[in-house]
Amino acid sequence: MSHTPRSLRSRAVLTCALLVAPLIAGLSGCGGSPDPLSAKPYDAADQISFSGDGEGRKANPDKPLEVTAKDDDSRITDVTATDAAGRYVRGELTDDGRHWRSTVPLAAGAHYTLKVSTEDGGGAPGRRTVDFTTSSAHRLLKVTFGPKAGEYGVGQPITAKLSRAVKDPSARAVIERALKVDSRPAVEGVWHWVDSRNLHYRPQEYWPAHATISVHSNLKGIRIGGGLYGGAAKSLRLTTGDRLEALTDSGTHQMTVKRNGVPIRTIPITTGMPGFDTRNGIKVILAKESAVRMTGASIGLGAGSYDLMVYWAARVTKSGEYVHAAPWSTGSQGYANVSHGCTGMNTANAQWFFNTVRLGDIVQVVHSNGDDMATFDNGYGDWNMAWADWRKGSAVASGQSDATPADSARLRPQV
Repeated sequence: MSHTPRSLRSRAVLTCALLVAPLIAGLSGCGGSPDPLSAKPYDAADQISFSGDGEGRKANPDKPLEVTAKDDDSRITDVTATDAAGRYVRGELTDDGRHWRSTVPLAAGAHYTLKVSTEDGGGAPGRRTVDFTTSSAHRLLKVTFGPKAGEYGVGQPITAKLSRAVKDPSARAVIERALKVDSRPAVEGVWHWVDSRNLHYRPQEYWPAHATISVHSNLKGIRIGGGLYGGAAKSLRLTTGDRLEALTDSGTHQMTVKRNGVPIRTIPITTGMPGFDTRNGIKVILAKESAVRMTGASIGLGAGSYDLMVYWAARVTKSGEYVHAAPWSTGSQGYANVSHGCTGMNTANAQWFFNTVRLGDIVQVVHSNGDDMATFDNGYGDWNMAWADWRKGSAVASGQSDATPADSARLRPQV
């Protein structure tokens, strides 16, 4: 074991003491001039004003939120404004620190927290925190989603009905961006403006089988334009079942029903006779009626032409086109078209079809001499519009392009 001589240890202790002494002296000397930034912030209520000030007065959501330094010797160093959900309101502070202004619209009828940091002429920090609300909107735009919650076929479009007409393209874009549709599995879709009060949403192709589709609105309190603000909307949840498609061939007088791409039944049918030809194109089942009264008067024929109770009827147009039981025409089914526009089959096949399909399932008619199915005004003909044209009906997606060669064609039947 080695030992350090006592004289060396003494000199080492003395040297350390001499080094520490100037540091202590230096710290004592700084004690009289504290750093202003280390001081507790003072209340800056008298140094600033903001556009929501006033006893009982609410901020106007139609105007930017503004914060101003009132004293010439003070300046604003930082501003944060957040809504009740913690989302930040973007804004800009002038270079001289005299003025801050929000750069995004405030929501109507919303609560905000404003935090302002200041600095006085001596560099001391100040702070003010203010809670305020914005005034409620007088003109609200309400949205009603459709259809009702439940399980549907893969051809069911999503609808949004507005309580007021909206024609301005910029206002339409605000609305579209706030109406959210999410599906699992995920597919890309687009809103299409049917008119100034109605929008439809669909993917490029049909929805996936066994998908979950969630629809909600983020419009509440959002300024749309022209004094119009978004109101509350009830969310919607849908699911899809198997992919059911009925291909109706008026030329061969046969209907082929497929489940998930696999044929499960071929049915002899009759469709519209000359002058009452069934509409060509893709249709979606709108309703199922186990019994419905059909009369010739409803399609412009004489009152005594026919008056029948028809069973197992699946409706595909608003104007009254059905797939239904037609026991009076079984001799023509599979051979000739003798109906007044509906697709008829024997009672057993009609009952099977009625029990197999659901609302939103696809019925596609080909090789008829009839007109094409209208896109919007006679049910859900949405799928007859080419994807590129569908996107043109969007205020958001119309300026974008993701078209492929297949987009320019309609969905083609598998024949």
